[in-house]
Amino acid sequence: MSTTEVSTAPTGTRPSDPKPPRARRPRTFEQANRRLKWAMLTPALLFVGLMIVFPLAFTLDLSLTDAFGAVNADKAHIGLRNFTEALGDTRRFWPAARRTLIFTVGAVLLETVLGLALAMLMRKSFRGMRWVRTVLIIPLLTTPVAIGILWLLILDPTNGIANHLLAAVGLPRQEFLGSVSQSLPTLMLIDVWQWTPMMTLLLLAGLTTLPEEPEEAALVDGANSWQRFRHIILPMLGPTLAAALVLRAVDALKTFDILYATKGPGGGSDFEVETLNVYAYGLTFDYQEYGLAAAVLVLFTLFIIGVVVLLRRRGGRKNA
Repeated sequence: MSTTEVSTAPTGTRPSDPKPPRARRPRTFEQANRRLKWAMLTPALLFVGLMIVFPLAFTLDLSLTDAFGAVNADKAHIGLRNFTEALGDTRRFWPAARRTLIFTVGAVLLETVLGLALAMLMRKSFRGMRWVRTVLIIPLLTTPVAIGILWLLILDPTNGIANHLLAAVGLPRQEFLGSVSQSLPTLMLIDVWQWTPMMTLLLLAGLTTLPEEPEEAALVDGANSWQRFRHIILPMLGPTLAAALVLRAVDALKTFDILYATKGPGGGSDFEVETLNVYAYGLTFDYQEYGLAAAVLVLFTLFIIGVVVLLRRRGGRKNA
């Protein structure tokens, strides 16, 4: 007699079978490459981030103290008193900020105009172009201190070659760096002499990447050289021009070496070329007012960030 087995499982269900282990999907080449890229970049990014974050945090903390005489001396946090003192200083801080702005705007505008003109002239290859480019980059290879000493000798009011050349053509002698009123314009021209080649090379690199078809079509339609430059070349060169302006403006805002090498502490006897960089340097190493100097540097950093944001917005609006 056969026995029947009665299943105790509920109707319509089956005993669950163990699930097989899920097979791991093989990595694609792109995934492996992405992980390798981040593995290689992470140490460098952490190092650079630490080198940026720590000085900024230390300077910000120092700006909120009354540090004087030595950075590691006893100091107390005084809140925003250093910032209010700096912003209320109409004798040194605001004139230095005005000189910084005048120096940056004047030098960068001249460098941009001259650099664009030279880039347009060098756009088409010509005989001896390699030598012209070599000579053009010579000012970029010289250190700012050496350039300052060189121009001090050239512009010396008594024995400088500049005044000898002016006298040879019947022009009156000039004081140049020895004059309170002429010092800042003279240093702007020295900066133009040094950094116009960089603007030329940046804009020339942008010009060589522009397509030739739009300009050729405008030429067929009868557009002259100025119309082709104004309506074809300049709009297409906009992104490169905006990037070059931002890079050069930030660098000009930070100019210190050539100012200090030519005019010394304080930017001259009457502070005639004292920019915010020179002012902060004097507060730190001449007067040892570390808290106030740190506050000036924080304000200067915010000023630079504001200039960069303004230039990028204007550049983006023009390119839109």
